[in-house]
Amino acid sequence: MPDAHDALFRALADPTRRAIFEQLCREGEKTVGALTERAKISQPAVSKHLAALKQVGLVRDRHEGRRTHYSARFKALAPLVDWTSRMAGFWESKFDDLEDLLKRMDQ
Repeated sequence: MPDAHDALFRALADPTRRAIFEQLCREGEKTVGALTERAKISQPAVSKHLAALKQVGLVRDRHEGRRTHYSARFKALAPLVDWTSRMAGFWESKFDDLEDLLKRMDQ
C-alpha cells in the first residue's frame, strides 16, 4: 500500500497535474481540448498529465465518439486525507506534550 500512497503524492507533486486536477474538481468534466486551452501547454503534454492522474485513480475518462471527457475522482484522495489526519493527530499530541512540559517548568 505505501507504493500506492507514494504514487498518489508523486502525481500531485507536479504543479501542472495539480492544476488540471483542481480544475476538474471545481468545474466538472472536461475534454482534453478544454483542459489544453487553460493549461497553456501542448495537448500531448496535457494528455500525459491526464494519463498520470488516471494511473493513480485521480481521474476517470469517458469516451463519446472521438472525444474523451475527464472527471475528477474525489475518493482517490482518501489516502491523502488519512495521512494528513494522522499527521495532524501526531503533531497535536506533540504540542500537548510541549504545553505540559512548559507548564511544569513554570511551577
